Formats: sequence, structure tokens, C-alpha cells
Amino acid sequence: MLIATEIIGNVGVGVTSPQFFRANDEKIYVVKLQNNRLGAKVLVNEFIAAKFGELMDLRFPNSDFIEINAQFLERQCLNRSNIIPGRHFASQFLEHVEYVSKHNLYKAINTKEMAGIMLFDHIFHNADRANNRRNLLIRPEDTGYKIYAIDNSHLFRSGRWTLASLDHLSTKIKPYYRYSFGLLLKDCLTPQDFLPYLEKVSIITNDIVEKIVREIPIEWLPSELERKVLVDFINLRCSMAVEIWDTLCKYIPREHGGHRWLFGRRINNANFP
Repeated sequence: MLIATEIIGNVGVGVTSPQFFRANDEKIYVVKLQNNRLGAKVLVNEFIAAKFGELMDLRFPNSDFIEINAQFLERQCLNRSNIIPGRHFASQFLEHVEYVSKHNLYKAINTKEMAGIMLFDHIFHNADRANNRRNLLIRPEDTGYKIYAIDNSHLFRSGRWTLASLDHLSTKIKPYYRYSFGLLLKDCLTPQDFLPYLEKVSIITNDIVEKIVREIPIEWLPSELERKVLVDFINLRCSMAVEIWDTLCKYIPREHGGHRWLFGRRINNANFP
């Protein structure tokens, strides 16, 4: 877990009003606070995304819990501000980035990795990535330009999900293909690009999901019933990954292998039941 050593200031964008902090590893992080205007479930969403990002090998910024203690707040003269002591969620700040657009998307050397991001977003109903042009960043690195996906506060279509909203979304498959997602499906991705990510999802067991949900800090999600329903929801959505893939393939042009008429052959070639 990270420890906050310096507050730098407001990020300036985002409904959750994130803050820049420096941590004890000397790196700068974008921090979402427990008492942001949408509530602590935003942090639950970010934590789940971070764990699935590791399991699925997704290009998210490095992230972790960050402890902001009372003594630090007193030293920083922030005891009257809207920051409370405790565990919050930190994502490493990426420098020298631009928002992805139709003008720079094709510079990226890792567009195939966006198949994993897209599959993840559809499993967890993260429509915000497709609808918000600020949630995909492109960054120059030694090997070339790479796209990173940021901001997972709106999994389950909301930072304020409820048991009723999870139930409503649990079996729905809705394609999100606006802006960069539409361009990726049209020009960059093939059905085969999703296969490594489908395989990774297929080996995520109930025990793994339960462990992730148990690790959510109690102050972020105190309800045991919500934790149980969350486990059931995630397991069900993971079991629907192939159906989600098939839906996305309808938006891939036929010359790239898309459309439902190849569905049976793709399943057989991928060794999925």
C-alpha cells in the first residue's frame, strides 16, 4: 500500500474531483477519495478494475491503495478540507499524454490490446469509456505510441450502483461503439484479437472473484449482501464473455473476419465450449 507524502492539487477534470498526490515511492498519483461526490463505490469499481486488469493483462496505469493519515493532513494544513483520513484509491499519473482521437489513434502500436479493454468494459457495463473521450490516452514511449485506458469509476453504468441496478444489468448485452471504440472495431480489430482475453476470462474462478471482493476495504463496501451479489454478478458476466464477443464481432467488417456468420468456426478454433 502507498502512503501519501504530499498533496499537489486538483486534477481539474472528472465528476469525482480527483486529486494529485505524491506517494512514498516518489511517484505522482491521481487519487480518488472515499468521500467524493458519488460515494465510496467509485473506489470499489476502481479496485475491481485494477484486479481484473492484472488478471486480463490490460493496459491500465499502475494502481494501489493509498493511505492518507491524520498526521499528514495536519502537516499539510488540510484538516478543514474535504479529505478524510483512511484508504483511498491511487492510479499512477501518466505524463506526456493526449486524449485518443481519430487524428492520433492510428499512431498507436498496441491497438490490438484494446480488444481486451473493450471486452472488459462490456463485461462490466462500463459505457463511460466509449462515451467519454477523456478515458483513453495515447503516450509516446521508447517503442512507439501506446494507448492506456483510465478511469473505471463507472463500472456497472454508475458510481452509485445498487442491488436493483446490478440485477437489471446482469444479463444485458449492450454494445458500446461510439468514438474510438467504433474506429477500433471498424479499422483495427479482428475477432481473433479478442481470443487471448477470452481465454484469460475463462480461467477466472469463483474463488478468485470472491478473493477480490473480500479485499475491498470494509469502509468502501460495508454491506455483506452487496458483496455477495457483486460476486454473483461478476461470475455471471464472465460466463457471458463469448456472447459479448459475438455481439462485438457484428461491428467488425466482414473483410476482417467479423459478423455472426463466422461465429461457430471462431468458437471451434478458439477451443471454447
